[in-house]
Amino acid sequence: MKPNQTTTEEEFKQHQQSVMLEGIVDEAVKVNYTDTGSGPPLVLLHGIPTWSYLYQAVIPELEDNYRVIVPDLLGYGYSDQRDRFDRSLHVQAKLVIRLMEHLEIEQAHVAAHDIGGGVGLILALEEPERIDKLVLSNTVAYDSWPIEEMLMVGHPSWKNKSLQDMEDFLSKGYKGVFAQQDQLTDTFLQGIMAPYLHEEGKLSLVRNAAALNTNHTTSITHRLSEIKHSVLMLWGTQDPWQPMETGEMLEKDLPNSRLVRINQSAHWVPQEAPREFATEIKKFI
Repeated sequence: MKPNQTTTEEEFKQHQQSVMLEGIVDEAVKVNYTDTGSGPPLVLLHGIPTWSYLYQAVIPELEDNYRVIVPDLLGYGYSDQRDRFDRSLHVQAKLVIRLMEHLEIEQAHVAAHDIGGGVGLILALEEPERIDKLVLSNTVAYDSWPIEEMLMVGHPSWKNKSLQDMEDFLSKGYKGVFAQQDQLTDTFLQGIMAPYLHEEGKLSLVRNAAALNTNHTTSITHRLSEIKHSVLMLWGTQDPWQPMETGEMLEKDLPNSRLVRINQSAHWVPQEAPREFATEIKKFI
């Protein structure tokens, strides 16, 4: 397989828009997002330690069929990184709803990766009328998270780490959890890390990691059967962080779900297998 043609971070940022949104936390916060294409709205949600750039190879595969909306979650990417608000899954769910309201979108399909999937599950339960179909990719669920490395980064002592320490940590994490190393281009690696390699971004990532809370998904485990939406799960089979067993459990607990195994892929499915990722979404929707 040939590596994907990678958009640079600067090129990706040029297509982002910014808006100040109220009603997410107790003050207005900046949210950066991509809004491209036409058709039924499709919101893509990223996880940690990424930002919406995770979907740089997926967006071109989808924008001819859908209005693709891809926000940077609060504290992530080029959304607000100030050290003065919560970054929990419930706060991120509020961000999605407020952005949809700002864009005058009543209902959207949602495709979500990693902690974004936890946000998707919360939305399906708490704002069911806002969600049409739901796609989950190597998502957090049950007590499958946070991984030990993210717990470590969330300790306040990490604010004293150097930028080089943070870059080394992130680079090692990406390189260690890519099944297809040729898809981890230098351009992508530098782009996905860039928002966190300055002092405010480094501290923001520490706070993002500190906000990871197993209780946010264990508290809804007993309610998963209430989710009546059609759910597609796209799971990288070689993921050591969110293993296949998690996807298999979700397939049993979500009544209208189907699990598709993405072979030759680990955790970062939207970058490792963007065409397959997008094709499965188009078939599903």
